[in-house]
Amino acid sequence: MNYEKYRGVFPAFYACYDEAGKVSAARVKQLARYLLEKGVQGLYVGGSSGECIYQSVEERKQVLQAVMEEVGGKMTIIAHVACNNTADSQLLAAHAEALGVDAIASIPPIYFHLPEDDIAKYWNDISDAAPNTPFVIYNIPQLAGVSLSVSLLRKMKQNPRLLGVKNSSMPVQDIQMWHDEEVLVFNGPDEQMLSGLAAGACGGIGGTYAVMPELFLGIYALYHKGEMEKARVIQNEVCRIIYHVFSADCNLYAVMKEVLRQHGGPDIGDVRAPLAGLTEKGRVVAKESAEMIAAAIRELL
Repeated sequence: MNYEKYRGVFPAFYACYDEAGKVSAARVKQLARYLLEKGVQGLYVGGSSGECIYQSVEERKQVLQAVMEEVGGKMTIIAHVACNNTADSQLLAAHAEALGVDAIASIPPIYFHLPEDDIAKYWNDISDAAPNTPFVIYNIPQLAGVSLSVSLLRKMKQNPRLLGVKNSSMPVQDIQMWHDEEVLVFNGPDEQMLSGLAAGACGGIGGTYAVMPELFLGIYALYHKGEMEKARVIQNEVCRIIYHVFSADCNLYAVMKEVLRQHGGPDIGDVRAPLAGLTEKGRVVAKESAEMIAAAIRELL
């Protein structure tokens, strides 16, 4: 397996809607092209940032197909395919493989707290639907309500297609534990990308990468050059920007999409209900955040 294509900066791809709130293939392609031109390693499509739990199976297929039509073969594409039932997840996994993605990923089943054997079966059944595609576990216990354990990871290592873990739990120690299990680990929390790399992460997948890819590419490059102090300064500014974004009174991704517009990126619409759409305060926070990003790029890179 070519592990190098899984190392680097992977923006979590945002949901792209038209003015009526429907998935827009044209806007999906605009965002994919924009991020390709920024020089990121690849994209993580259909995850939390993509509002996956609020989209139908057909909409999720539409998004991934548009991404692959625009940038497939030009960057690494990891498709999150989990639904809250096995059958729909398998449909998305098979569709993703047919499109030629580089890997598929899945959260555990949510709502019911299943035993580890049942979680492993759910993941392996999804993986079996894409038998020629590497599989990534998505560990996000603060939203899924289930935490990956060493014992569960070891069960999954019996699957020869297991590539690694997208780890969005907050303890950096988790990255160290999964890394010691000799699988690739993607850092999830954007506020700790530098710490995650130091703990053994091969790269990062993050929800704010798309609005400031330059800064995360800078952190990644400086870490690998051994210029830790410069990387730390950028990471600290990234954290301040993220904290400011969270000061808005609407959904995080509503603000992110407005930051993207303010920062010169494409217009990809608002978020889908029940997520709270952009407010006037959110618009102000987005403008201020875009200005912070521009200043950081100008002064720190």
